[in-house]
Amino acid sequence: MTSPTDPLFDVSGKTVLVTGGSRGIGRMIAEGFAQRGAMVYISSRKEAELRTTAQKIGAEPIVADLATEAGARALAAAIADRSAELHVLVNNAGATWGAPLAEYPEAAFDKVFATNVKGPFHLTRALLPQLHAAAQAGDPARVIMVGSIEGLRVPHWENYAYPASKAAVHMLTRDLATRLAPQVTVNAIAPGFFESRMTAFVFDDQQATDDLTGQIPLRRPGVPDDMAGIAVFLASRAGSYLTGAVIPVDGGISTHG
Repeated sequence: MTSPTDPLFDVSGKTVLVTGGSRGIGRMIAEGFAQRGAMVYISSRKEAELRTTAQKIGAEPIVADLATEAGARALAAAIADRSAELHVLVNNAGATWGAPLAEYPEAAFDKVFATNVKGPFHLTRALLPQLHAAAQAGDPARVIMVGSIEGLRVPHWENYAYPASKAAVHMLTRDLATRLAPQVTVNAIAPGFFESRMTAFVFDDQQATDDLTGQIPLRRPGVPDDMAGIAVFLASRAGSYLTGAVIPVDGGISTHG
């Protein structure tokens, strides 16, 4: 039996940045760290929602748009102004775009890849001084990328840029893990079916929810503790010897074709 103070899983006192932390997967992760004593910063483009979430979960908000390199550098500068060290960077901010194949626009690829792939790359690079400053022998700094099982298997719905971008995130994770070792570990979480704004179109339809849940071996959607748990594990001493991994957190659905 473990507790929030178990040294193996302790993240108290660590400085954490979660991008896209105002809702969905990002909020689940940010709240998990805040509840366990970490100093948590969350970023998002939408200031009102960001400040509301930050107040509720005990985080500090920083407004940022990570669709451009300038936006990523601005967020890195804001973190540097607040802390010389960053122990954990969670690259969660993302975008999606659904449309039929014949109607799928070029703008979808530009927006989705800029946010989902280029954003994490630019932000990680810009924050390397703070990540290196936080790294210690046996306890490296951590970068946690949020991919998706849609980067591992073909989704049922048409959102072509999104799964392609998440497959790219998984490869970028492996590449950065090789380049940044041993001071920084880089791993990816590949979430499955969790309730968020991106999956609202499924949760709003009870039949669709039941149909999808029936395909999950564990027979339920993911809940916030499932997402917080894997992030805390990766950021704690328990996850310090893991790098370059892409971890499906999906109740087993990615084992199916």
